[in-house]
Amino acid sequence: MPLDISPFQARRTRLLATLQAAGGGVAIIPTAPERIRNRDTHYSYRFDSYFYYLTGFREPEAVLVLVADANPRSLLFCRSKDMEREIWDGYRCGPEAARDTFGFDEAHPVAELDEQLGVLLANQPTIFHSVGYDSDWDKRVTDALNRVRGQARAGVHAPAQIRDIRSLLDEMRLIKDDAEIAVMRRAADISASAHRRAMQATRPGVWEYQVEAELLHEFRRHGSQAPAYGSIVAGGANACVLHYVENDCLLKDGELLLIDAGCELDGYASDITRTFPVNGRFSGPQRAAYELVLAAQDAAIQATRAGASWNAPHDAATRVLAQGFIDLGLLRGTLDGVLESGSYRQFYMHRTGHWLGLDVHDAGEYKLGGEWRPLTAGNVLTIEPGCYIRPADGVPEAFWNIGIRIEDDALVTEDGCVLITSAAPKSIADIEALMGQR
Repeated sequence: MPLDISPFQARRTRLLATLQAAGGGVAIIPTAPERIRNRDTHYSYRFDSYFYYLTGFREPEAVLVLVADANPRSLLFCRSKDMEREIWDGYRCGPEAARDTFGFDEAHPVAELDEQLGVLLANQPTIFHSVGYDSDWDKRVTDALNRVRGQARAGVHAPAQIRDIRSLLDEMRLIKDDAEIAVMRRAADISASAHRRAMQATRPGVWEYQVEAELLHEFRRHGSQAPAYGSIVAGGANACVLHYVENDCLLKDGELLLIDAGCELDGYASDITRTFPVNGRFSGPQRAAYELVLAAQDAAIQATRAGASWNAPHDAATRVLAQGFIDLGLLRGTLDGVLESGSYRQFYMHRTGHWLGLDVHDAGEYKLGGEWRPLTAGNVLTIEPGCYIRPADGVPEAFWNIGIRIEDDALVTEDGCVLITSAAPKSIADIEALMGQR
């Protein structure tokens, strides 16, 4: 299906207007470089998120330049057509086709970038660039700046300042447009389907990596280009390791399996965690701990709406979890005492969510002026409380090595939020029913 370039053009137009309102200048936004995996073999290429957000262009060796002056315009610098290299590496768009296909005002060979920057930066007040993100690019930008400064005796003024463009782009990326939401919904559906497949493939005697293979199969089968991050497939005590990625243990009867996995589709991440019994039936302690985490997630979901503080879902989930830890005999004391002392962190030590988008931990500040920022319609975030009960003195043995996390992706609306990952079963009844069909 042909790429709809209108969302990318609209974002460039918005950013140009923002740059003009900030006094004007030139923005330089490169894509990601290719990376060597070993010897002469590369990792699968993945474009830079900021660059892709504004261009839709997926080839390496490309740079977007936005000129925000009386004649605002967007320029792409990309690889030239090269039939010999295309035989080996595949199709290259080339500047002329890139300009027409992706709606740029101009497009040029990337080999001309340094020379062109000397012209484009002349008599501009500001360079907008991701300062400090890549030392090679920092040097390249300052080298261009110094070349312009060298023209001072000819009456050419060099930019007087360099500003980090990421803060401007982060604010844009925090509110998803219709095109982004559509892709994220599709990514969420693919990932939900993969979690259902994983549940049906799980049983005692299966290896964690075999369940991971079911996830990857379902991702790719439905058009996802890659996992959004390294999949966590953690059985038993492994579920109490927050970033467990070995996925090489045998699944045993009576254990829980925690899966944190999501696909990436057209650059956008999904992020789902589900926890379920390897044998298909929750034991008593497993059921009690699971229902607690599910109740905490529900409290966080109810607290997620436009105008609410970013931290409101976390506070809501933490109160439910802390009281539950007391009720289950994992902690002693009052709710207020447990919250004040932070003793609940023995079993719940992470935040309840993060921004989601082109990056799985997406761009955007969580505080403004030292205060938690208010949520806005169009934000997408995860809601993922959990509990992780390691063996310890005073902890009832029946709960040892129970690790549970339940995570969904939420689109914030004016009066609440919509879970775009709800197709992945998470109630005890739905999980046991699905696994009973194996």
